[in-house]
Amino acid sequence: MEYSSDDIAAARSLQVATYIYVSTATFWTYDYVCSLHEEWTFLLQSHWNKVKVMYIVTRYLLFFILISNLYASFISNENLGTCRVSSIIGTGLDIVSAVFSECFFILRTYALWNSNRIVLAVMLSTFFTFLVVSIGVTFAGTVPSAYFTSAIPGITACYQTSTNFPFFIPFILLSIFQLGLMILTLIRAVQTWRKHPSRLYVVLVNHNISYYTCGLLISVTNILASLFFQYAYGNMLHHFQFAILAILATRLHLHLWRMDQHAHSSGALVHITMSDMLSVNPTT
Repeated sequence: MEYSSDDIAAARSLQVATYIYVSTATFWTYDYVCSLHEEWTFLLQSHWNKVKVMYIVTRYLLFFILISNLYASFISNENLGTCRVSSIIGTGLDIVSAVFSECFFILRTYALWNSNRIVLAVMLSTFFTFLVVSIGVTFAGTVPSAYFTSAIPGITACYQTSTNFPFFIPFILLSIFQLGLMILTLIRAVQTWRKHPSRLYVVLVNHNISYYTCGLLISVTNILASLFFQYAYGNMLHHFQFAILAILATRLHLHLWRMDQHAHSSGALVHITMSDMLSVNPTT
């Protein structure tokens, strides 16, 4: 039986999406195994506080996101209703994961600005405004979308074929927000660089810039994919972005906690108090 070029292109896009989901799950598993000792040291030695809860949710919610993605990738293509429900659940989990990941760096930026409440109010108001708009746009496009499967036997999963226009809006908003946080970080770094020569301060600034840069690059990729690609290519990197941001947020938090522990054990002067800004210092 011969298939059209559209059928072949759709099937290939579903296969590529499956490869990306499997690769992401493999990378998360590898990262978790490599950091298992350090992570459990942090979980057992640090006091319970809001940031520790944020870490646990961000870290382990990703497990359920990956399971959802893999389930959607290998689900039978005969039940489009199940495909729709799986897509909605996956989208909801992605949003929750993104919220917790960004909260880490909202707190870090707040700390860099010496707990300036005006800066915090601006960041939170902007964040929640963008969040509400993003949720509205995402579910307005996801829920009523038409889902289609591959006409080629053996190709599982499904993809959305409705217009991709609304789906790039959340990534534009996320890019704007992360760019704003990056600018705030750079401004504060330039203003206070000589006043805070400690390694902990340098690590904090570097972490922020690295996270924002990574987020901006993947967001731009998702925007372009949503605008110009068809079939499953248009949204295959959506889940990938939120997974990478969650991994980065938790790994960088572990590294910052370890640096703080080393600074206290060596008796070094710490210019930025971790207990005040991130509530991760187990000695307080």
